[in-house]
Amino acid sequence: MQNLLDTVKGPWFIAVYTWREGLRRKTLVGFLVLSLLVIFGATFMTSFINQATVGDVTTDMDLKLIKDICVTTISIFGILITIFISASVVPTEIENRVIYTVLSKPVRRFQYLFGKFLGVQLIIIMNLCLMGGLFFIALYIKQQILPTLLLWSVFLTYFEFLIVSALTFAIACASSSSVLPTIAGLFIYITGSLTEYLKDVYNRSGQSGEWFDTLIGYIAYILWNILPNLQRFSLKTQIINSQPNDPPTDVLIPQLVIYGLIYAVCGYILAYWIFRKREV
Repeated sequence: MQNLLDTVKGPWFIAVYTWREGLRRKTLVGFLVLSLLVIFGATFMTSFINQATVGDVTTDMDLKLIKDICVTTISIFGILITIFISASVVPTEIENRVIYTVLSKPVRRFQYLFGKFLGVQLIIIMNLCLMGGLFFIALYIKQQILPTLLLWSVFLTYFEFLIVSALTFAIACASSSSVLPTIAGLFIYITGSLTEYLKDVYNRSGQSGEWFDTLIGYIAYILWNILPNLQRFSLKTQIINSQPNDPPTDVLIPQLVIYGLIYAVCGYILAYWIFRKREV
């Protein structure tokens, strides 16, 4: 029992340390502050528009504008924070040689790596809760209705970020600098956001009868099934056009959670496999 507690305590202490170090990073704090300012500014801007015109049409435009700006802000700045912190935690400690001090203590590699990954998730969750919380308050002030749909959106957005974080973290474990993992993280996010279009490529393939066209269709179909589809986690259209307390439609939340966890576990296993073979 004591050995089990020691095994769990090690990663947890490293996770808390990583979380505290993340709060000291000026770039990370800058992204967060800027995103909060944009969300707060959206409320002020829509209030100004509401003063310029009157009527139900204006009110509807007012709400849709603030929803669009806030959802986009959470998505953009949230993914930037996710990629930045996931790409830098391990390479930074290798560059500063802190990792050698940690691994010289009775801390196993899997404890160190799991603690780092857990610390990254704590940072992502904290930032997502702050941005989502401010958006929640802004919507409630505007409509006087609890925006439960937003809570579901924030919940699913975390699993979207989790996939990108795990894959970026794996690449970071093979790098001594955070530059390459950051670029790779951006590429992963862009690719995951465009995966849905691969299905359209497959559906339109073969119409010309050319073998090359058919081959492209099969390749697109394989990639569509392998690559993570981040668009599945988006509730942006529903948030903008639906009532704030409507339930999510056209999404199966348990399946999406499992979908995100599968990619996250695969990403972490890849990270551990790379890190275990690395000489540090």
